[in-house]
Amino acid sequence: MGTPDFAVPVLKGLIEETNVILVVSQPDKKQGRKQVLTPTPIKKLALENNIEVYQPAKIKTEYEKIISLKPDIIITCAYGQIIPKEILDAPRLGCINVHASLLPKLRGGAPIHKALIEGYTKTGITIMYMDEKMDSGDIIAQEEYIIKPTDNVGILHDELSLIGKSLLLKTLPSIINKTNDRIKQNEEEVTYAYNIKREEEHLDFNNPGLKICNQVRGLNPWPLANMILNDLETKVLECTFKEAKVSQVGRIIEVTKDSIGISCQDGIVYITKIKPFGKRIMAVKDYLNGLDKQKLLNQEVK
Repeated sequence: MGTPDFAVPVLKGLIEETNVILVVSQPDKKQGRKQVLTPTPIKKLALENNIEVYQPAKIKTEYEKIISLKPDIIITCAYGQIIPKEILDAPRLGCINVHASLLPKLRGGAPIHKALIEGYTKTGITIMYMDEKMDSGDIIAQEEYIIKPTDNVGILHDELSLIGKSLLLKTLPSIINKTNDRIKQNEEEVTYAYNIKREEEHLDFNNPGLKICNQVRGLNPWPLANMILNDLETKVLECTFKEAKVSQVGRIIEVTKDSIGISCQDGIVYITKIKPFGKRIMAVKDYLNGLDKQKLLNQEVK
């Protein structure tokens, strides 16, 4: 049971190593300017391998087909709907989830984004039993990933996706023969990673520079951080930070050949890659070509 790109390596591994009898994915969605109905990445992979796909709109009530197949085990990875108890109780070996954090940290739908936004130094993958609460089941196995300063959501997504595949396949034999670990989560250490809200994408230059830079990389390449420049929303993809004393925050106080320096709580955030309103993604040095840099100085950024 899975939906997006993140789950693709996991399904590939299961197809190679096991007998997958059914793939459950979210319903297809319309995408792009032409709103073309597009299959989910997991559905596409399943069909390429001649595996039946089931796409209930509401798994909470549309689960009889799954139970009727009497599966030995159900693996979920970024499926996108709450799994009802009727499904959780169906397979003899249980329902196993591949989750992109070191539980009990970052329960929820956006653990990769929030690990970066919150400034975590490490994250990882947890293989766990599912229960009725969100990401609260017993832990079977975990693997750490040390977050690099250059990591963004796209990089971390791809790294954790591959770790998820390898850790699941390594752990699966012990689950099947029932020799696996089963560790209760420490409820006192729980943190949450709820899905990103629109307002969380906006940069607030009253914040410390490191927090702003973490927010930028924690939203790159999707859904992207934003700021208001010249009364237009500008997406921000990359930046660096330098500590400095500033008299006002949220002002362009420096323009170099390849960056726009904006004052923040404790220094200057240098924006180096942007997507101006209605335009393509570009390096700031390209954006500055043909502009009067002096006119940018002291402009307010909201």
